[in-house]
Amino acid sequence: MSKQGKRNRMNRTDIRQALLITNPKARQCAGAQLDEGIAKLERAGMAVERLVSKNPEESRRAVLDRKERLDLVIVGGGDGTISSMAGTMHESGLVLAILPLGTANDLARSLGLTGELDEAFDVIVSGVRQSIDLGMVNDHYFFNVAHLGLGVQVTEELSDEVKKHWGVFSYLKAFFSALLRIKQFKVTITADDVPHRQRSIQIAVGNGRYYGGGNVIDENKRIDDGKLSLYSLRPQGVWELLTLAPLLRDGRQRYNARVFNLQAESITLTTGRKVMAIHADGEPVTSTPAHFKVLPDALEILAPKPISLVE
Repeated sequence: MSKQGKRNRMNRTDIRQALLITNPKARQCAGAQLDEGIAKLERAGMAVERLVSKNPEESRRAVLDRKERLDLVIVGGGDGTISSMAGTMHESGLVLAILPLGTANDLARSLGLTGELDEAFDVIVSGVRQSIDLGMVNDHYFFNVAHLGLGVQVTEELSDEVKKHWGVFSYLKAFFSALLRIKQFKVTITADDVPHRQRSIQIAVGNGRYYGGGNVIDENKRIDDGKLSLYSLRPQGVWELLTLAPLLRDGRQRYNARVFNLQAESITLTTGRKVMAIHADGEPVTSTPAHFKVLPDALEILAPKPISLVE
């Protein structure tokens, strides 16, 4: 069977035993919709064990302890919660499904999900099983995008209070706040053994297509293409960044000379004596020097349509 044929194969009949993991916050915000969705799965013939997990380690142990009798792991939460399970899912070899219960839901976007819970449960019942890639930075897995520089500052501005009061506009609010404290840095970007030395204010490395509440890392990027997409913003003023924003939003920054772009399977970032924090999928994970790599076809996930059709 071809690789594309394998990705599009329907295997709902193989799914009999599922573990649904949510964090307490996600459980509270989902309410009756979550209960109705679980009932839908049970009517479809699935036995669903529910776990409200206090932390990633509890989730990890639950999956690994049950992996011999599970067919599917369903993770409900935001991108940070789902990303914290990436390594566990890769290790277990089990199929993953997600319930997008966060503010951004960028992995859901990369898979073609709208963010509606009813749709997510329908996908679990009758979705397409596909292979997707995982990104790694040092020893940490990620689905979407890893940042250093301005992107980290945006994440730091994105407090729970900001999310609560600004909702879907919280990333925009955090971005404008972060603009007030931009700092440039020297970096050597080594991509597939080719070095590029430059100054930057922001570097993003993407495995998935979306990040930051719907921004596109590259207009041609897919989460199953076997590549990492990187862009680096050269030092520039606030007004220049604002004029660049529409291109960054749509993943068309390659058309601007103030942005450095590349694709590679392996990327190393070094920032000299200056150690810089790196966030992945909205969470602090490591610091420079950093080695990024892509793990092609790292895990299987349920999606509503072929990833090649996601826009």
